[in-house]
Amino acid sequence: MIDEIIEDAETRMGKSVESLRTELTKIRTGRAHPSLLDHLTVEYYGAATPLSQVANVSVEDARTLSITPWEKDMVKAIEKAIMKSDLGLNPATAGTVIRIPMPQLTEQRRHELVRVVRNEAENGRIAIRNIRRDANGDFKDLLKEKEITEDQARQAEDKVQKLTDSYITKIDEVLAKKEVELMAV
Repeated sequence: MIDEIIEDAETRMGKSVESLRTELTKIRTGRAHPSLLDHLTVEYYGAATPLSQVANVSVEDARTLSITPWEKDMVKAIEKAIMKSDLGLNPATAGTVIRIPMPQLTEQRRHELVRVVRNEAENGRIAIRNIRRDANGDFKDLLKEKEITEDQARQAEDKVQKLTDSYITKIDEVLAKKEVELMAV
């Protein structure tokens, strides 16, 4: 019973860290990376389809993404989706290939992005603490129902606390790595 709760908490904490990593890939560093466009959807025969399913996205050089649609008619739709996105990118079309140059980030914009990244990391920490609270609540419920002893409950809470500390450390590592990436010129 206790092991199941701890295992569930660990799984959920791992998902929180992965979710943070996913969110941080959307934050631009000035370097071209295909994952920057992962969340974009394109109108394809009346349905919103992920960009990766209608075109090949690749890195041309350090500051340029290249998109090659699998159908010629998709060029305009892809351009439109990129323009409408909140990424602030300006695609340039040459025939069937769409090139997206990454603009240089200003120092002020870098600091703003670091603030956004820190906020995302704090949200991740909060999610992990909420998972700890849920697990501890489950232990208290088991204690009330006299399914476990006080010692077992205390030991389980200690295990969950150690788990929480390790996952918060992982979030701090992800944050530090992203901050270095953002501040690199």
